[in-house]
Amino acid sequence: MFWKLNNLSYSSSPSPIESTLDKENFTLEELLEEEDIIQECKALNSRLINFLKDKTQVEKLLRYIIEESPEDADSERKFKFPFMSCEIFTCEVDVILKTLVEEEELIDLLFSFLEPTRPHSASLAGYFSKVVICLMMRKTIPLMNYVQAHQYVFQQLVDLIGITSIMEVLVRLVGADDHIYPNSTDVMQWLADSNLLEMIVDKLSPSNPSEVHANAAETLCTITRSAPSPLASKLSSSSFVARIFGHALEDSHSKSGLVHSLSVCISLLDPNRSPPSFLFHSFRGQHYYESTVQVNQETVGAMLPKLGDLLILLNVSLDEKVLPTTYGQLKPPLGKHRLKIVEFIAVLLKTGNEIAEQELISSGTIQRVLDLFFEYPYNNALHHHVESIIVSILESKNNIIIDHLFQECGLVKKILQTDKSPILSGEIDQPTLAATGRNAPRVGNLGHVTRIANKIIQLGNNDICIQTHIQESSEWNEWQTTVLQERNIVENVYRWACGRPSALHDRNRDSDEDDIHDTDYDVAALANNLSQAFRYSIYDNDEGNENLDRDDEEVYFDDESAEVVVSSLGLGDDQGSLFTNSNWFAFQNDNVGEDDAPINATSSNGGTGTGTGNGTGTGNDSSDDEVMVGEDESVPNGTTSDSNPNPFGQDRFNTDDSENYEIAPTMSISPITEGESLTNGTLSSDSGSGSTERSQKSNGAAALFEEDVEFVGVEVEGTEKAIDQALKQNGAVKKED
Repeated sequence: MFWKLNNLSYSSSPSPIESTLDKENFTLEELLEEEDIIQECKALNSRLINFLKDKTQVEKLLRYIIEESPEDADSERKFKFPFMSCEIFTCEVDVILKTLVEEEELIDLLFSFLEPTRPHSASLAGYFSKVVICLMMRKTIPLMNYVQAHQYVFQQLVDLIGITSIMEVLVRLVGADDHIYPNSTDVMQWLADSNLLEMIVDKLSPSNPSEVHANAAETLCTITRSAPSPLASKLSSSSFVARIFGHALEDSHSKSGLVHSLSVCISLLDPNRSPPSFLFHSFRGQHYYESTVQVNQETVGAMLPKLGDLLILLNVSLDEKVLPTTYGQLKPPLGKHRLKIVEFIAVLLKTGNEIAEQELISSGTIQRVLDLFFEYPYNNALHHHVESIIVSILESKNNIIIDHLFQECGLVKKILQTDKSPILSGEIDQPTLAATGRNAPRVGNLGHVTRIANKIIQLGNNDICIQTHIQESSEWNEWQTTVLQERNIVENVYRWACGRPSALHDRNRDSDEDDIHDTDYDVAALANNLSQAFRYSIYDNDEGNENLDRDDEEVYFDDESAEVVVSSLGLGDDQGSLFTNSNWFAFQNDNVGEDDAPINATSSNGGTGTGTGNGTGTGNDSSDDEVMVGEDESVPNGTTSDSNPNPFGQDRFNTDDSENYEIAPTMSISPITEGESLTNGTLSSDSGSGSTERSQKSNGAAALFEEDVEFVGVEVEGTEKAIDQALKQNGAVKKED
């Protein structure tokens, strides 16, 4: 048995660590070979800790972390010893970390890993990162004092920023990840006064590889998300913004530098926009969870002079790249750098800066972006950002940019033209070309076109400027009242009859969780019916009458539990309700009661009554809602009973002899006490018909487990096995011949 562990003696088998420590001369390597060393460190084994806190042993542990193993070294030296050494430090044993930070020779050895002459493998960089971050969290002040006294550490970290583990150290060190310093404000101000930001921004230069661009941009983005802070304020200044844009446009062939530099600019405009960026829309409700971004106007002003240069990059006519696709080919493909420019414009318009809007109008950026929307009809990411741009313009208080959208850009005309001819154009001067020899496919931006049209109508109801522009087009008015209206009806998923309740078609939801809260059936009533239907147990002969009077609190179902069950059943209005009808056990044939002889049974409280096999009887019209299963051990004289005393049928038991079985305990599937009945989910009481109701429950019992019973939602084979097992375990007795 499992609980007889007191007979075991743990002292008879000491841990391998203790055995090693008992040796007269043992080495650190012998301890590192043992798997239990980490657990012993966490358990603060005093003998082990006293050995490991020694300066000599700490130095050996550090060398395993920062030094590459010899080429002819075994696997333990290459892999196990560095891993175990790192884990010992990250156990955060105070005396070991204290030895490390108080001995300057040791901490110098740790940061010597950053020297450019050393190899920097990914595994050792990870170990170094974990140890330094552990020191930041547990020995913050001594570590920051060391960094302030040795500022070349910043330069070494930035030089290795292309290694992700080193980038994580840098992010923690500048405090952009979380403010773990006791004097965080003073440290942030000291970092802002240093040249750390200049070094990181310069890593966005096109001369660096893409992984350096990505990690430098991630570090700068985390700084912007830590605003307000001295570092974030310095980064958002006009001089730094111009510096970032200078690196972005320094070399038009360096797409990586452009993409990651624009990512930093997007983060400056919207610090909460963490990559990968996305907008949250409701499917049909047109809800946009993007509010106007509050940003320093100086930051926006520093970006505007470069918009013209970005517009040049949106020109695809000079790009001769070809990308084959399933529908044809892209000549050229849009590219990640152009997509990032469109995303930057979308975020810039969210700021609501009128100068930025005017600059976008004069440079023709909005018109060019709108053309890309129709030139690349299968780029959903592009459609997503262009839709955001259009919505920002429509919601703008500047009528000039709205007029530009409808007049110079011809938004209404392009929408009508695309909807009229929704097939991919075969013009060879377009970047998206259909495959030759096959029918041109349908364009893939009609969904966004419909959403944009609905947004125009929605905002036009309250904006005179928008309303004036759409009323000028008679074709738009006709299309709106016919095609668009019919399309909205067809595409309204809440009207579909594929498992969704039809009564909910006018309700807008933003998540599936709201389905349960908006259902039109009473959750409280369902919970009550659910508890009534599933409350049953198998009692012994001497306990049956007592347990029938249990409180309802024992099987109470709260609303949350009922909602989970209701959602799992997937009930619909046209499917009926298992709870409101309360007929949980449906018969396969409706004439069961007619084929079987009437059954009379004695109620558990001594009262008798008569009823038919289908559960109907006098005095109560809701007997289908009450299910009682029970057979007394003896049938009183003068009453009629089924020829087979076993309601489960003898053929259910595989026996060689002719022994009969009967149920010794009383089975009950209803918590309803005497004088109460459940009608359509409502609990009612009738003290004058208690015995009659008991008899009706008993009459419905015999037919419940007949051969022709169908259990709704329950496998018949599994039910039979469960019943057999219950009979064997809970007092099924053999009836002797």
